[in-house]
This record gives sequence, C-alpha cells and structure tokens, in this order.
Amino acid sequence: MGISETYTRGRELAVTRPGSVLLGLVGVVLLFDLLVSLVTGTQSLSGVGSLVWDGLMRGLVIGLAGIGLSMTYSILNFANFAHGDYITAGAFSGWATTYLIAGLGRADVGALLLVGASGSVFGGTLGIGVTGTPVAVVAGIVVAGISTVLLALLIDRTVFKPIRDEDGITLLITSVGVAFALRYLMQFVFSSSVRGTTAQPPSLSLYLVDGAVRINAHDIALVVVAGSLMLGVHLLLQLTKLGKAMRAMADNEDLAQITGIPTERVVRAVWVVGGGLTGVAGYIFILWKGTLGFNDGWLLLLLIFAAVILGGIGSIYGAIVGGLAIGLTASLSVIWIPSSFSRAAAFFVMIVLLLVKPEGLFSGRSTA
Repeated sequence: MGISETYTRGRELAVTRPGSVLLGLVGVVLLFDLLVSLVTGTQSLSGVGSLVWDGLMRGLVIGLAGIGLSMTYSILNFANFAHGDYITAGAFSGWATTYLIAGLGRADVGALLLVGASGSVFGGTLGIGVTGTPVAVVAGIVVAGISTVLLALLIDRTVFKPIRDEDGITLLITSVGVAFALRYLMQFVFSSSVRGTTAQPPSLSLYLVDGAVRINAHDIALVVVAGSLMLGVHLLLQLTKLGKAMRAMADNEDLAQITGIPTERVVRAVWVVGGGLTGVAGYIFILWKGTLGFNDGWLLLLLIFAAVILGGIGSIYGAIVGGLAIGLTASLSVIWIPSSFSRAAAFFVMIVLLLVKPEGLFSGRSTA
C-alpha cells in the first residue's frame, strides 16, 4: 500500500467515522502519558501490573455474572433488574454453607448460618479460605449455584411467567420490584452489616523490573472457576442440542416454536444456566474481595449492565469481553483520575465506545 493510498484511506475514515479517529487519538495520548510516567518514575511497572491484574479479576466476575443477564435478555427479551440481587442471594447462601462447614462445633449454628451477622463470628477466626478450608469453599460454590437456580426458577414461575406475554417495560418494572423485595428480605435476615469473610490467603509474587505483582490463592481460584464456567457455556452453546435450541430461540422465537423447539423447556434452561453462573459469580466475588454485604449485588449490577451493553446486548461472548473491558477500565483509570471516579470512568468509556459502535463490540443480539 503506497503513501498516497494510505493518506486517502485515512482521510476517508476521518470524514466517515470521526468518532473512531477521535477515540483512537485519545487512546494514543493516554498510552503516551502512561509510557512517560513509567520512564520518569511517576508510575511503577509493578504498580501498573497490579492494576491490570485487579482489573482482570473484576472483569472475570462481571463477565461471568453478565452471561446470565445477557441470556435473559436474548431469549426472554427483558432486562432483569433483579439480577444483582440474585448475585447477593447466591453469595449469602454459599457463604452460610461455608461458615457452617468451617465452623461447626466451634461457634453457634445460628451465627454461622447468618454468616456472622453483627460480628457474632468472623471468617478470619475460622480460617476460611481456599487453602485453609477447601471443602467448605467448594461446598459453598456448589450451594451458591444451586440455590440461585432454585430462586430464579421460583421467581420465574410465580412472578415472570404469568406476565411473560406483556411488553418489556412491564417485565422490567416488575423485576425492579423483585429486586427491592429480595434485597430488603436479605437485609432483614442477615442484617445490614458488612462482614469480613475470609482469612488472609497465601500469595506468590510475580517479580517485575521495579517490584512485584502479588497474586493470592483466591485470585487463582477466581480465574480457574470463572474460566472453566465460561468455557463450559461456550461448549454448551456450540456442541449441544440445548445450546442450538437457545441460539435458535434467541434469533427467532416464533420460528423456533414452529419448528418444534420446546420453548418453555428452553426458558427453564436459561434460568438454570444463568442462575447457576450468577450465584457462583456472587460467591467467588466475595471470596476474592473478602467482605460481604446485602448491597453488593446491586452495586455490581450497574457495571454488569455496562458490560452487557458494551459487548452487544444479548451476546454471551460480548458480555465476557465487555466485562473484561469494564473491569480493566475501572482499575486502570486511577492512573489518571481519583479512585472515587473509577466507576464513572467505566461508564464514560462505555458511552464513548457506543457512540462509535452503537451495536456493541459483538454487534447485537445473538446468544452465540
């Protein structure tokens, strides 16, 4: 490609897609500023590496939880605002199980089942963690997934199914009501206190030129669990009859019904798969950050919506990539702005990218 042809294409891009050019220039400026900061010592390579690792951890949780939300929209055609409280419900049920197994015979059973409400028992005292109480943690992950599946199926049967033929706004507002009901029920049962859930996990150091990035056992557990489940969803969608039925129903529900696909069974499968992933995401999120409160899922929900919309609402792979993008943006933004604005930075990036590519990174509504 000659210089003149390169110039012509660049000029056409600037005229037809000025937003893309502007976004690219902003990215170049930020990258240049980061390189200057590293050279001058204002930022350390290890510090940036730690932010990248933190962003990946957040992104994996957001992406895993976003899969369920994306599947719900893709097949049931409504944005489920109760999704964040499914995350919290899964977290509380899983951690109640972990506390009970880890602390049985060492603390009051009621206090254990309430996950140490009001400081009645502490996860650090019980030595809870991947290495300290592996059986309790694995049991908690399993129970978190199963209990959230049961909760999602129950709410679908009693609340969403009777109004499934109504418009999306009706379902959306109903889901908001479900969210508030679940949130304050959990606050009533488990209290509003934020409690520590784990003991300090062992860690290893990845040494760079000017320091080290610390990676602990809970980070590794998050990567293994989230990565395995994401791979499992991919195999489900691509290699099984259920996955093909899900993709067909997402593309055209009426045609799926005509061709004999059991749509009601597919809907139940969506709640099972999405609910299970959501509950596990809630549990490993708390395992990673080490604290639990009744509002955790609601606060995470806004970032999950940002990830799903950024990736292309309805796209499973878009939810994963969007989650990683949002997580990295929220973590790395503290290089340039105060940490209190990191959440706002994630939404700002989402808005800017959607102005350039309105259909999302994965171009729209497709389960696959």
